[in-house]
Amino acid sequence: MEKKSILIFGAGKIGRSFIGQLFGLSGYEVVFSDIDEELVSLLNHEKSYAVVIKGDKEERITISNVRAINGTNQEAVTEEVKNTSIIAVSVGKNALPKIIPTLAKGLIKRFQGSENGPVDIIIAENMRSANEVIYKELKDNLPDDFPLHDYVGLVETSIGKMVPLMTAGEIKKDPLSVFAEPYNQLILDKKGFRNEVPDVMGLAPKENIRAWVDRKAFIHNLGHATAAYYGFFKYPGSTYLYEVLEDTHVIEFTREAMLQSAAVLLKIYPDDFTPRDLSVHIEDLLFRFRNRSLKDTLFRVGQDIPRKLGPDDRFMGIIRLAIPLRMPYDKILEAMSYAFFFKATDENGHRSEQDIVFEKLLSQGIDYTLQKVCGIDPVFDQELAEKVKSSINVKR
Repeated sequence: MEKKSILIFGAGKIGRSFIGQLFGLSGYEVVFSDIDEELVSLLNHEKSYAVVIKGDKEERITISNVRAINGTNQEAVTEEVKNTSIIAVSVGKNALPKIIPTLAKGLIKRFQGSENGPVDIIIAENMRSANEVIYKELKDNLPDDFPLHDYVGLVETSIGKMVPLMTAGEIKKDPLSVFAEPYNQLILDKKGFRNEVPDVMGLAPKENIRAWVDRKAFIHNLGHATAAYYGFFKYPGSTYLYEVLEDTHVIEFTREAMLQSAAVLLKIYPDDFTPRDLSVHIEDLLFRFRNRSLKDTLFRVGQDIPRKLGPDDRFMGIIRLAIPLRMPYDKILEAMSYAFFFKATDENGHRSEQDIVFEKLLSQGIDYTLQKVCGIDPVFDQELAEKVKSSINVKR
């Protein structure tokens, strides 16, 4: 291939501010596939977009050599899959099944052509075992004799970049720009590639990606949500994350929950992390969480309670790992219990749709909610259920 290009499924915040930025600044043509017709049209008209870095000083980075295709145009998408140098997906867990059939058709087209070899897919999704999920979906959409394992690299990642919500006014002023923190390290699975790891600044290949995905879920995500839930509980009138983190009690409790989770990870991954590694990482995260320029809101960080309290997510996932190891998880459990009092709203005073769903589940009882949302069985997990209920009732 004469030119280097990346096809990114999803022109959202992570697609533009993280994947698109890293590859665009490294000389790749950046091609987005998205179903937002207006966004696709704007990207094709401007052929560039801006990433506004919110740090000690604001920096505006222009990503050029950009174009976009409509995700519903199957012929155009499959042609891009056939010819691109590398692929990335950043559409969200729920939208993944919608793009797989077209992606599979593109892979077949690529394989049938003789000029392009194996292709790697960077999975820029905030989920555990994302490669296994996509492998199964692709397998179901490809012929039985398609050499999926050898021809397609499924590269799991740990997405640590924080990208805040933009206000309606900010979006109207510049609908293509996206705000982001300065952090720009993309941790990915070295073993997932079928080609050489691209020479792109910011890529950090790791041998044991599971350890790093779990570090993201059970330290970063857990700490972020803990600060939002406990912070809102103490200061229900606050808007921004940095506001509640001005309280040393909120910072200290968040740190304690993260350290408790880190202790479990050290037990599971002794060859990947040291106590100092994770302690330094936690302090760096607490510093980043307090970024005033980012203006990250409690609403954004804490919304979608059913997902964040899910059986494999940031709280329950690490609790399930701690129990058989007989390690303490009381701070983590307490942090999770504050989610039951979270009622943050967006700039228009509206709650997240999923948080309203959570409220309706709660109206049917705590036991029902714990089972449906957290996967805590009132019979088999009786002791755990009682601990959660006790923690919730103390706060009422």
